[in-house]
Amino acid sequence: MTRLHVAISLRWSDLDAYAHVNNARMFTLLEEARIAAFWGGGANGAPTAVLTTGPGADSVTLIAAQQIEYREQIPYHREPLDVELWIGKLGGASLQVCYEVYSPAAHEPRTLYVRASTTIVLADRETGAPRRITDDEREAWAPYVEEPLVFRQQ
Repeated sequence: MTRLHVAISLRWSDLDAYAHVNNARMFTLLEEARIAAFWGGGANGAPTAVLTTGPGADSVTLIAAQQIEYREQIPYHREPLDVELWIGKLGGASLQVCYEVYSPAAHEPRTLYVRASTTIVLADRETGAPRRITDDEREAWAPYVEEPLVFRQQ
């Protein structure tokens, strides 16, 4: 089982009045981890960072679905959270990114805070139509494909 590990730092503004990470902010933290893992120019230099977006890019990525399951409240940590990512499903024009968010690497005991998934559709920027995952993308992502998450509410 090969997973990507992305360190995501919490910001003071991620906390709510209850002194834990706000549920809506969790989607932003997951987005940051996903971009670092899969988009070109990712800060971690991951071999999976093969998508190019922004001005001049041929493709866009669209969120088709997201699901999140909170296991524990996330308090503020000075050290970055450890976000594990993998691909639960690799389709023709879409992929499902799965996440498990853990306490910082040096934190004992290791605590699982969040399990989540995001289904992404790759689309042609000009037409907006879904586009096939390229051979290069598929090759870069294949080692990170494993079983998708099964959520408690399913």
